[in-house]
Amino acid sequence: MTQDLSRTAAGVQFVGVSKTYPTGLTAIAHLDLDIRPGEFLTLLGPSGSGKTTALNLLAGFQSPTSGQILVDGKDIGALPPHKRDIGVVFQHYALFPHMTVRENIGYPLKQRRIAKDEIARRVDEVLHMVALEAYGDRLPRQMSGGQQQRVAVARAIVFRPRLLLMDEPLGALDRKLRESVQLELKRIHRDLGVTIVFVTHDQEEALVMSDRIAIFDQGRIQQIGTASALYDEPVSQFVAQFLGESNCLVGQVEHLPGQSRVSTTAGVFSGVTSDATPKDGTAAIVTRPERCRLFADQAEVPTGWNQIAARVRDVVYLGALRKVVADLKDGGTFTVICQPDQSLPASPDVLVAFPSEAARVVLAGTSKNH
Repeated sequence: MTQDLSRTAAGVQFVGVSKTYPTGLTAIAHLDLDIRPGEFLTLLGPSGSGKTTALNLLAGFQSPTSGQILVDGKDIGALPPHKRDIGVVFQHYALFPHMTVRENIGYPLKQRRIAKDEIARRVDEVLHMVALEAYGDRLPRQMSGGQQQRVAVARAIVFRPRLLLMDEPLGALDRKLRESVQLELKRIHRDLGVTIVFVTHDQEEALVMSDRIAIFDQGRIQQIGTASALYDEPVSQFVAQFLGESNCLVGQVEHLPGQSRVSTTAGVFSGVTSDATPKDGTAAIVTRPERCRLFADQAEVPTGWNQIAARVRDVVYLGALRKVVADLKDGGTFTVICQPDQSLPASPDVLVAFPSEAARVVLAGTSKNH
């Protein structure tokens, strides 16, 4: 199946690409990005961050103001969308309501003047791949949202593109169905070996599906890497808070041997120094809620741990976990994720503590779009 459907996956490069509209709004600012052949790359970011614009530039629906977009080293800037040989899946499917599933899937092949028997063979092939063999004669309105989404994917891959673009393709599905289709897309990617560029604002979706994630904000990539690298080693407060939950304290940075210290209104805290740590001035110390613990008094806190006085406001039951939200004296909040068998202090007045190796000192600042 893989050999029949796939060709060599495409590699993509954005070289100094910018997009500025006549209004003066810069949607993309000097974007440099290498997309590896065969990888599943997710563009993740808040609304207005530039991720969809980047996808539209690659698809040919918009033209860059400056820079080049290369596919396998060839500049595709002068090619119209239908000449780029790129599959595209939209959020709202864009299926033809008057055509059957077979007709919808076969449409790109008909436009390319493929012989009828070859169209039938390829349509059968992709119907099997998306597990819709029994639905070929149905109209889109006779199918569920998840089934329609799979038809849209089948139509995008039937002409054997080397590059597949997906713009918020699961946004219209409910949570359970979205999780099911996520696994289907991962399987299809694995079977085809095609390069996929996937746009979403859903953090969990990005973590589940991607080989790498590029986090966009204000027209630029703030950080790119594997899900684990971005989660464990964020370069900024924005990345830490956008990808998963994170506790952040902002203050003045001071460097010590092997670590950095941040003086805040809530106290002084130590964390890991990295390439992202500012040399001086303002910085943020960030730590994940599952790395924090609650203690009843100072004697219980392990030696060398950061600690901060807080008052428990809410305890949220999450099935396998509990989330504790605590208010700090300076008006901030701290979140702690606890295991269900972990006992909580009897008093709401607690100490939140975390080891310095579980915290990173990074660039402070959050998105203007957030």
